[in-house]
Amino acid sequence: MSTAWHERLLGGFRRTSDRLGENLSGLFGKAALDAETLDQVEEALIASDLGPATAAKVRARLEGERFALGLTEARLREIVAEEVAAILAPVAKPLEIEAFPRPQVILVIGVNGSGKTTTIAKLAHLLTEQDYSVMLVAGDTFRAAAIGQLKVWAERIGVPIISGAEGGDAAGLVYEGVKRGTAEGIDVLIVDTAGRLQNKSGLMDELAKIRRVLGRLNPAAPHDVVLVLDATTGQNGLSQIEVFKQTAHVTGLVMTKLDGTARGGVLVAAAEKFGLPIHAIGVGETLDDFRPFEPMEVARAIAGIERLAPEKAR
Repeated sequence: MSTAWHERLLGGFRRTSDRLGENLSGLFGKAALDAETLDQVEEALIASDLGPATAAKVRARLEGERFALGLTEARLREIVAEEVAAILAPVAKPLEIEAFPRPQVILVIGVNGSGKTTTIAKLAHLLTEQDYSVMLVAGDTFRAAAIGQLKVWAERIGVPIISGAEGGDAAGLVYEGVKRGTAEGIDVLIVDTAGRLQNKSGLMDELAKIRRVLGRLNPAAPHDVVLVLDATTGQNGLSQIEVFKQTAHVTGLVMTKLDGTARGGVLVAAAEKFGLPIHAIGVGETLDDFRPFEPMEVARAIAGIERLAPEKAR
């Protein structure tokens, strides 16, 4: 793991770890935690966006332990990191390219402003680095800017792209993409879609149409339906997962915009509540700021362990 990635990861979860530290201050130094203190710890974890289920697990863990020298900040953060890592480990799953026949079709969905189009470019870059051939489909025909943006990314990354005019038939583009991808032996076809708000049934209907068209060419397609979530939206991300999971048959998540303003605890809450695979996270603007993650490294960043002052780390 590169130092640069690690530093950006720490920065991405800085807000969450700072909030955790603020919320937990004043709770240390006790040999046995009474019910009132445990309540305060639980509330502090929930206020840090880690979710009630995670908070309850940490509380249960603390209830079962004795602290001969009093509970220290370092020990509490270690316990938080261990519990968070246990939650993230089952869902930290990179996208596997294994469809046969090719191409593997990845439908990328999400609300406007989630960073969906940029995430497609980063995912394409990651897969080409793994020696897979990739083709893009500019299926977000509701926004001319999205088409243009994806074309620029395709040229920069060096992958082919299927695109049409603004307002065009997205399902038709997807059909063309699968046919051309099959003919050219492409490994992965990544399809952009219009930014969908959960309450716009027309756009949801279009998504269903895309799925029907894909099904005619390859009954197994789309092989993946990846929902892009903006980490700065915090708990609102959970409601997006809830709706898209029901309407779009989401198979996995990508979390973007994990920068200094993000409410990264929602990553844990999403893992705990839905158990969907989290394929990758984005911690910055460049192509290399996007990759699968290691659960314990992320858990330690969330808990803020490496940023503790030396006297508190003991």
